[in-house]
Amino acid sequence: MSHTSRRSSRALRSATAVAATTLSLALLAACGSSGSSDSSAEAKSDGKPVTLTFWGWAKGTKDVVTAFNASHPGIQVTFEEIPSGNAGGYAKLANAVKAGNAPDVFNVEYPQLPDFVSQGAVQDISKLVGADLKKKYLPQALDLTTLGGASWALPLDAAPQAFYYRKDLFEKAQITPPKTWEEFRTAAERLKAAEPTARIATFFPDDPSTFEANSWQAGAHWFNAVGTTWDVRINGAETQRVTDYWQKMVADDLVNVMPSFSQQWTASLQKGETAGYLGASWGGGVLKSNLPDASGKWAVAPVPTWDGKPASGMLGGTTFAVSKDSKKAKAAVEFSTWATTTEEGIQARIASGTSSAFPAAPALVPVAKKAFDTAFYGGQDIYAVYSAAATSIRPDWTWGPAMGVTNTSLKDAFGKVAGRTDTIEAAVSGAQKATVAELKNRGLQVAE
Repeated sequence: MSHTSRRSSRALRSATAVAATTLSLALLAACGSSGSSDSSAEAKSDGKPVTLTFWGWAKGTKDVVTAFNASHPGIQVTFEEIPSGNAGGYAKLANAVKAGNAPDVFNVEYPQLPDFVSQGAVQDISKLVGADLKKKYLPQALDLTTLGGASWALPLDAAPQAFYYRKDLFEKAQITPPKTWEEFRTAAERLKAAEPTARIATFFPDDPSTFEANSWQAGAHWFNAVGTTWDVRINGAETQRVTDYWQKMVADDLVNVMPSFSQQWTASLQKGETAGYLGASWGGGVLKSNLPDASGKWAVAPVPTWDGKPASGMLGGTTFAVSKDSKKAKAAVEFSTWATTTEEGIQARIASGTSSAFPAAPALVPVAKKAFDTAFYGGQDIYAVYSAAATSIRPDWTWGPAMGVTNTSLKDAFGKVAGRTDTIEAAVSGAQKATVAELKNRGLQVAE
């Protein structure tokens, strides 16, 4: 998200009261649209369908739109594929909102949703999201779209953590999937001893989302609303534990350090130089599509935890949000509901067979499981692993209203970690300072 577009919302600077919930209620009320469009703007009697514009980038999205249009003659969706959010999609959306030509509905990931809300880029769709609809979603996913007591988007998927590993390399090193982070380090040492060129996982210097998920899993709370003040604890004790652990893993050369999903990383997987991947439920499709020659060699296990008890954060995840200026919110929510809660919607999304989508609607998990060919994983019931992880996602995590700044700070500093010129601790401390400064710049009270 561009700094210019974030700072362009003058209403944001005047918000001061913070609700004792996940986000500042006053901030959201001041900056988010209240959903001014009504059904009369959509219910025309000329016999023509309501037309929606939709921007997104997730795999299978085009197929979802095609299937929806075929079964909903009264609503027709025009889809435009944009770059993934961090690859330019969010900047494109921000510019469109500023110019007044944003699509009716668009995809936004959970971490970035509060930023879009605080900019006034999306509508409050609470009146269109009833109790029966809310019950269809995983509570932890729904919580991330419910800000200040209002509904700002519909959850598409959940992204619980998972650990993918090469069965043959683990067997050769006589190690089993670790249940704790202590066991993970021991396994990393044994793997390196057995296969000197192999490492158990990768630290991604260009993408802080894995680090954030690990902090979430450890029980950290980076953002909390306390009275009328934001309590920002990116460098809190729980995160410090994660920081120290991964700094030592990097320093002792027990993990690779390379860009996420890069040719370098893919090549290391293909050569067996990376024997594991700390990812999320959607990672099942990533490995399958990038490593066709490794079919049958990979398996999925729960992500290690600090005490061996199930616990997970979320690594990504996408929502459907309605733009602030759309006059077709009712139709947009109908489309979004269909895409996120129906069998037809999820089947269309994973029709290609490469997406291991894990729906935010638990009732659709069996549908997704049936649609995904698990031959790559030797027929393993990988959705059983995902489902268990989903129920163990720690509750009450809040994303901040300036995650673009937080993530940029982490990403820039993690690059120095890769070059061995800085530490993960310095990166986290820098993100704390940068985030606090940005919130103050936006006129918010921040605890120090």
